[in-house]
Amino acid sequence: MKTGMSGWVILMLVTVVMVAPAFRSDEKKVYAIGDVVQNFTLKNVDGRMVSLSDYKGGKGVILVFTTNHCPFSKAYEERMVALDRKYAPQGFPLIAVQPNDPSAYSEDSFENMKLRAQEKNFSFPYLLDDAQRVARSFGATRTPEVFVLKQAGDRFTVEYTGAIDDSPQNAGGVKRRFVEEAVNNLLTGRPVVTTTTKAIGCGIKWKNM
Repeated sequence: MKTGMSGWVILMLVTVVMVAPAFRSDEKKVYAIGDVVQNFTLKNVDGRMVSLSDYKGGKGVILVFTTNHCPFSKAYEERMVALDRKYAPQGFPLIAVQPNDPSAYSEDSFENMKLRAQEKNFSFPYLLDDAQRVARSFGATRTPEVFVLKQAGDRFTVEYTGAIDDSPQNAGGVKRRFVEEAVNNLLTGRPVVTTTTKAIGCGIKWKNM
């Protein structure tokens, strides 16, 4: 009886060991605060291919997932331009990425992205995440949603994620500027105090996989 039970326990342990890696391999890892970001390359509205590695000479990047149709994204466009104009000269430029499936909203098509960038005089790249891999790797779920990346050596690390500020619809009602706080801290060699906030916006429209 004891031998049978021992054999049964061993069989169960072997089964668990064999099955466990299969579950881990199916998990989709997304970046957390402090994680190193892998390089990515996406198409800009001017037709150029832009890579994160293109920005290794700076101090970091303000990465914003945004889109054309979303009223929250529209409300932040001027603030995004202001962020880029303020921080790009200090080594912290803004990069905008459009992750939506354009079949859900034709306004989010690449042609309409080009028109929007021209109309609003975007001072930053506006990239199409056509395969949605970049948005998924960051765990982005909303537009707009921001990831502040610090550059050190040849690595970019996630230092902040969430909202641009605390007033998603009214630029005049801003009391806290989360992205500015994070970037200002990083520029002065200090750690980011508020590393995560809740992004308020439209849900990303995913393609059927």
